[in-house]
Amino acid sequence: MAILTVRNVPDEVHRALRVRAAMHGRSTEAEVREILESAVKPEQRVRMGDALAELGWRLGLTNDDFAVFDEVRDKAPAQPVRFE
Repeated sequence: MAILTVRNVPDEVHRALRVRAAMHGRSTEAEVREILESAVKPEQRVRMGDALAELGWRLGLTNDDFAVFDEVRDKAPAQPVRFE
């Protein structure tokens, strides 16, 4: 786990963080972690798999439409990379 130090936090911000943490039954440190996580990983972020599935649904694609990929796919195992 990474360690993050935030300097020069104004007293009123620190006080508000402590109050908010107490309201949620957490430590100030846990509250800050929750705030940071929700800021960088919002609930409504676009998930690639969901977006692709919705696109396929809108276009009316079925599993049969993808069968052609199985037919043309190279079945040979991949060769490891050589660093020579």
